[in-house]
Amino acid sequence: MANDADSQRSGPVLQLLASGLQFWIRQQCEALDHLELQLHGSGLGLLRGRLEGVSLVARGVVFSSLEIERVELRSDAIQVQLGNLLKGRPLQLDHPFQIEGYAAFSGGGLSRSLCTPHWRPLGDALVDGLMGLTPLQSLSIERDRLVLRAQGRSCDTLPEAVDGGLQLRHCNSEQCVALPADPNIQIQNANLEGGLLQLHGTARVSP
Repeated sequence: MANDADSQRSGPVLQLLASGLQFWIRQQCEALDHLELQLHGSGLGLLRGRLEGVSLVARGVVFSSLEIERVELRSDAIQVQLGNLLKGRPLQLDHPFQIEGYAAFSGGGLSRSLCTPHWRPLGDALVDGLMGLTPLQSLSIERDRLVLRAQGRSCDTLPEAVDGGLQLRHCNSEQCVALPADPNIQIQNANLEGGLLQLHGTARVSP
């Protein structure tokens, strides 16, 4: 009977928490076309403010001016402040938590992102390091290559996960350019598949 009572009490709270998490996630993004959430945990744990994890699938995401085609993530346990939600206040996440999963990027999305003021310096640094040319004109994914273009010339590259970061390797030389690393993100694998750049790894989220 106790378990049934916990389930009855946690049902509406679970729905409220799911709504609060969706709102919090959307607040972090500049655009988000589609979002699916699945919450994991027991009724008793939820009532004590502990969620065992969250699974997330999102499409059409723009985060920090970066277009992301698809994201699939799973978090570890999250501490949640249910009191604020029950009082009608926005959800607060006060403790860091870990996530793992992957993000997929289209060539067109990457090209548009690297031409925004926020990412333009990175785009120019990539073609400068690989081709000795600037500025970046465009980026595309062609078969199993990431193709950069500058001043009418092109450069075929391959993405590689190295020491938790991402680098692009010139296909016709030994030149490589490492992208700036974030200590909170560990990229474990990078590949081109189905016309998308896919990055698999883990990250630490500090609300």
